[in-house]
Amino acid sequence: MKIPSTLTRNIPVLLLCVFGILHAAETGGTNDFNVRRFGAAGDGKQLDSPAIDRAIQAASAAGGGTVLVPAGTYLSGSIHLASNINLCIDAGATILGAPQEMNAYDETESFPRIAYQDGVHTYFHNSLIWGENLNNVSITGHGMINGGGLSAYSTILDEMTGYSHFNTPKTKTYPPVRIGDKAVTLKLCKNIAIRDVTIFHGGHFGILTTGCDNVTIDNVTLDTNRDGMDLDCCRNTMVSNCRVNSPNDDGICPKSTYALGKALFTENLTIVNCQVSGFAEGTLLDGTLKPSKNAFGRIKFGTESSGGFRNCTVANCTFRSCHGLALEEVDGGLMENITVTNLTMMDVRDYAIYVTTGNRNRTPDLTTNSRARNILISNVIADGVDKMSGIHICGLPEQPLEGIRLENIRLTSTGGGTANDAAASPKELGTGYPEPSGLGTLPAYGIFARHVRGLELANIHLNFQAQDARPSAIFVDVRDLELDHFKPQVAAGVKAAVFTDDVQGITISNSPALEPAGK
Repeated sequence: MKIPSTLTRNIPVLLLCVFGILHAAETGGTNDFNVRRFGAAGDGKQLDSPAIDRAIQAASAAGGGTVLVPAGTYLSGSIHLASNINLCIDAGATILGAPQEMNAYDETESFPRIAYQDGVHTYFHNSLIWGENLNNVSITGHGMINGGGLSAYSTILDEMTGYSHFNTPKTKTYPPVRIGDKAVTLKLCKNIAIRDVTIFHGGHFGILTTGCDNVTIDNVTLDTNRDGMDLDCCRNTMVSNCRVNSPNDDGICPKSTYALGKALFTENLTIVNCQVSGFAEGTLLDGTLKPSKNAFGRIKFGTESSGGFRNCTVANCTFRSCHGLALEEVDGGLMENITVTNLTMMDVRDYAIYVTTGNRNRTPDLTTNSRARNILISNVIADGVDKMSGIHICGLPEQPLEGIRLENIRLTSTGGGTANDAAASPKELGTGYPEPSGLGTLPAYGIFARHVRGLELANIHLNFQAQDARPSAIFVDVRDLELDHFKPQVAAGVKAAVFTDDVQGITISNSPALEPAGK
């Protein structure tokens, strides 16, 4: 049979099309780089990070593309990201952190300055997956990053920075160490996206972004042993639709360290539609939700706060079996223009809402006090709140908080406070670590406010489960205090609220439980 001349003329084109289809089937697309083609075994035994790096380098040399990690278990040390790369960890794929004894993680980089932050914020290269000074980088897919052998407590890194005696020049020289302690680290990067992946057992930090701009973290699940994600000195960040379980440390934690050698704001940050919890590690993933002894979890701004936080929003989030919301500015920076709305909390450890400033001052050459102003917290329901501290709002005697408004709050304490608890006089935070546990059980079961200028409380309902001998609220050194629709539960013979003599400018309305004069 004679082949038509038109077909014979197109045979080369047809062959190219067939080759392209076969190549796409092997790699996942013409711009995809399957790590298997670069030598990855995916058997959980061979060290696959060199092969993954080769795939990333090939994609980078081609101008960018997707590095595909297909189903399998990829034992890995440090993996080095590159610009214009999407690391896609496909469904059924796991990147597994190698044991420390394999020496597969990068050495810690040099840090010649005095450190004003702990070691895990000082060294970045000793991570499972990391990138520095990159543009257009993403980690996506429905697979898993399992930290495996990552360290959660690396005290040697603190010793190396001189962290335990900051402000004092280091007198001992340490050699670099290979202690992998973070799952994903990005430093000084732009246009970053982390989507859909699951991170289990993420070391000290599951995700750390430092000095990054335009960051998106969406639909990520973290079930880990220390911090879930830390967002440090970053701008224009969106965290959405994430589930973070972190029983031994913080869940979602914006920070503002001095790690980059200057005080920088964390700003233009939105955290929305997220869940934080403090169940035993792994039990969020398996669905058993087992209680944990520590049960930290929470969303916390700080403690590291050399630059500060501004123009930040937290909305539509749930807290379960963990600490509550914490806004902590203690290192001489500024926290301002913060809005928090639509939170629900169950089984809350230690406190539901904690807003504080302090003078720990981990910042060189300070000329300012820690400051916080223009903070709005609204639409919060919290039950099962630890008797220690319900809502705790405290500034510094020399620098009160300014412009704080809480509205539409329903708080139910476990109760059980005694007359001795009611008589307690909490110490000033001062240079101490900013946790309510350091101050002990507060003398009010609902609200304790001290050193505030311009405090507005509207539509506040305070209740307890077990009888409580403490007043619902105590106000110390507060000026321009407004109380509207303040509805507390009060035990017989106990004042609804206590106002010390230095409280000035009180306005009370629609609050029959309070004495007309506010005294």
